[in-house]
Amino acid sequence: MCSPSPGKRRIDTDVIKLIESKHQVTLISGLNEFMVKFAGPHETPYEGGVWNIRVDLPDKYPFKSPSIGFMNRIFHPNIDEMSGTVCLDVINQTWTPMYDLGNIFESFLPQLLAYPNPVDPLNGDAAALYLHKPDDYKKKVREYIQRFATATMAESLAATISGQGSSNNSTNETNNSNQANKNESDDEVLSDFSEDEAADMDLE
Repeated sequence: MCSPSPGKRRIDTDVIKLIESKHQVTLISGLNEFMVKFAGPHETPYEGGVWNIRVDLPDKYPFKSPSIGFMNRIFHPNIDEMSGTVCLDVINQTWTPMYDLGNIFESFLPQLLAYPNPVDPLNGDAAALYLHKPDDYKKKVREYIQRFATATMAESLAATISGQGSSNNSTNETNNSNQANKNESDDEVLSDFSEDEAADMDLE
C-alpha cells in the first residue's frame, strides 16, 4: 500500500489543525478546497464585517501558496471587487512553507485589511480613495459591510455552500446506487437464459 506524499500529508495535517482551532471551516471539495469564516480585524474600517474566505490548496502546497478569495464582496485595494480574488503578489511576498493555514487567518488577512497596499491594486477605485480621500474610503468600506458582509449574510452563504456540497454528495451516491441496481438487473436478465442461448445471442 502506497503511503501519502509529503505534500498530501501536510495538507491533511494543516486542514485538520485549522478545523480543530477556533475557526469555522466548511469543506467544499475534500481537504483541498474549503471555506473559512473570517471577521474583520478590530480597530480597522473592516471591524464588524464577516466574510467567507474560499481557500484552494495547490498540489505543491506548502511550497506554493494557497489561492484565497472572498466569497462575499469587500471594498479593498488588493482584492478584486467582483471575483474576491486576493492579489497573488501580496500573498507570495508573505508566504513561506513554514507557515500553516492558521497564519492566513490570524496574521496575513488581518494585516492585509489593516494595511492595504495601494501601489499595486486590483481595485483602482479603492486604492484612489485610500490614498486621496481616506474618510470616503472608510465610509465606502462600511457601506459594503452593511450590504454584503453582515454576520447573517455570511451564515446564509455558508449554509448555501454547505447544502450544495451535501446535495452533490447525495447525487453521486444516488447515481452510484442506480448504476449498481442497473448492473444487478442486467445480470438477472442474462441469468434467465441458458448458457447456449446466451452464446447464440453473442453470435448474433
